Amino acid sequence: MSSRRVLYLIACAAGPTQYVDEGVRVAQGVGWDVCLVLTPSAARWWEPRMRELEELTGHPVRSRYKLPWESDALPRATAMLMAPMSCTTLNKWGAGIADTLAIGLPSEGVHLGVPVAAMPYFNQAQAAQPAVALSVKRLRTQGVRVLIGADGYEPHLPKQGGAKTFPWERAVAALP
Repeated sequence: MSSRRVLYLIACAAGPTQYVDEGVRVAQGVGWDVCLVLTPSAARWWEPRMRELEELTGHPVRSRYKLPWESDALPRATAMLMAPMSCTTLNKWGAGIADTLAIGLPSEGVHLGVPVAAMPYFNQAQAAQPAVALSVKRLRTQGVRVLIGADGYEPHLPKQGGAKTFPWERAVAALP
């Protein structure tokens, strides 16, 4: 069991996930023991370099639910950060659909008293979908700190995102 604060950094298949190792380093730099959870699609991006992420975190990288007879591979989270969060994941989570480990963990965690924050990364056209505002409202009502807009990530113009400049520091700073 870790004596440090344990952060589950949960990343979706959104542009900044190419640089999730930077997010891990930012969180480690302020004292978090980081466990990385990826959506199945995001895990595909990192397949050739998965060992690098495991060495960086000191933990296995999870992307699928464990089988019933398997023991937990990660220490218990003291906080969770979904970053970057895709528009699809936001809307699935807001509708209560936890069909991936990456959504299931924070969906349950927030109701078990674990502080959960989420910083999206998607464009203004996606953000204009009516489901987005409803999903943000639903998650905030449950206690999730959704970092969108002035206090988080401002959706970018279509085809003009800055994946490499994703504000990892701002996302991590939102944690307790």
